[in-house]
Amino acid sequence: MTHRILSLAALTVLELSPPEMVEVAACAGYSHVGLRTEPATAEEHHYPLLRDKALQRQTAARLRDTGIKVLDIEILRLKPLTRVADFEAHLALGAEFGASELLVAGNDPDVQRASDNLAQLCDLARPYGIHPHLEFMPWTDCPDLASARVMLDKAGRDNACILVDAFHFDRSNSRLEDLQMLPPQRMRYAQLCDVAGPRPDDMAEILRQARQERRFPGDGDCDLVGLLRALPEDVPLSLEIPTARLLEQGVSAYERARMALEKAQALLAEI
Repeated sequence: MTHRILSLAALTVLELSPPEMVEVAACAGYSHVGLRTEPATAEEHHYPLLRDKALQRQTAARLRDTGIKVLDIEILRLKPLTRVADFEAHLALGAEFGASELLVAGNDPDVQRASDNLAQLCDLARPYGIHPHLEFMPWTDCPDLASARVMLDKAGRDNACILVDAFHFDRSNSRLEDLQMLPPQRMRYAQLCDVAGPRPDDMAEILRQARQERRFPGDGDCDLVGLLRALPEDVPLSLEIPTARLLEQGVSAYERARMALEKAQALLAEI
């Protein structure tokens, strides 16, 4: 058994409200959760945690009653028309819940502008004790680890980090050698899942797999042992593993969360 922080990501059990998610995490054996204060897409079902004060109170009460802590909040996007000041409400709520990490996506083709906005976000987040993590994703304007490193270097902020997601790392053809060169303080948490089969040529299919068809650790073809060994020792792991097939088969959120945790613990026992 590992003492490493293992957090339940929202996308794994997206049908649950935040307080329900906290309850499932506690019952399944997690120590932390990640809360989604902003939906990843316009189409996904979203519980408006940022605007719903009653939902915030319910979530805070469930966190208090279960002892579950909040690792991260998500997902803020750096777009061409982004006004970084508009993100402060997310940071304030995240800090209220005790989150220390923030997931950020790069959706701006202008690298300098995106990097400047990242720098502003880091400055805005600093008083809240929150570290923005730029997550590279193959279909975004920050498609791989090398691109994320360029943006961090341009931003020039010591609280700017990179979020390594096992799915995106595999599908972006990023390299373990490059990951090993990244300073450990630039990776305060990572996302763990597995990936099945070769990288599709169609980006739409990669996106579909990312949101619907990931695998539990050890059930795919990704070199997760190599990836974990390249990450900082004992880095917290967010288990982000959407499995639409299991959801359609009626496998409950609790059962999916528990399977994800057990598979992750088995993998960590190998390291």
